[in-house]
Amino acid sequence: MRTETLKVPGATLHYEVRGSGPLLLLLPGSGGDAVVFDFIADPLAEHFTVAAIDPRGYSHSVLDSPEPVDQRVEVFRDDVHRLLEHLLPAGDSAYLFGGSGGAIVGIDLLAHHPEQVRRVVAHEPPCFAMLPDAEQHRVWIEEVSTLFHTEGIAAASARFVEGIGGTMKGMPDPATLPPRLAAMIDRLIANGPLMMAHELRPITSYLPDVTALTPHADRLVLAAGVETRGHLPYRPAATLAEQLGIPLTEFPGGHSGFTDAPTEFADRLIEVLVG
Repeated sequence: MRTETLKVPGATLHYEVRGSGPLLLLLPGSGGDAVVFDFIADPLAEHFTVAAIDPRGYSHSVLDSPEPVDQRVEVFRDDVHRLLEHLLPAGDSAYLFGGSGGAIVGIDLLAHHPEQVRRVVAHEPPCFAMLPDAEQHRVWIEEVSTLFHTEGIAAASARFVEGIGGTMKGMPDPATLPPRLAAMIDRLIANGPLMMAHELRPITSYLPDVTALTPHADRLVLAAGVETRGHLPYRPAATLAEQLGIPLTEFPGGHSGFTDAPTEFADRLIEVLVG
């Protein structure tokens, strides 16, 4: 594995690359970083050149500004677009997998730069604003945000997990993990307040461009975890799949399936990407 950086407008992106074959770019959820994919990266690297990114403002991908800024989907998407321009041979395209907030970025890339995408697997994108009961979820997100500002990250996180039906497992004790994963846990804890303050509202209010996606729907796999069936994280993927007239694809585990059941999840992802 090698680590690299790429300068983009307003930030320097950190990413990791391993394996060989067609490019597969892994996009972590809000507040995550490249190392969350360690659980599945090695089996994927037997089939793909696997690149994983720290999104701007998190972990090793530093902003040019001294203070955090509100994160926007279109800026994340432009970062991925620029990274793919950097990594891909001219005229080539990549596979993408995105989890949670990363799924939204992958969907938006397909809508705006379809020429760069062979296939994108979007696992449980949290675009709650597209649901019939969107107002209820907007009020809940505002409650989470208010809790963050008045009572802190622990209270806000607990309310968020409650609102999505308790379908996310807690982070392990860093003392029980090897050094690379323990360091990641420390970074994710540091990223949490940044996500709550600067990304929670924009990412959950995202509305997919169904008109732009429709001509490319055959390259979009909308995915959800079997353990989240019946809960909020499952619903946006199912709703968008219905609007686009494509099937919903279930994966092992829950919202964090690639860490819940990594072997089974990696096998399913390889199957979905290449058949």
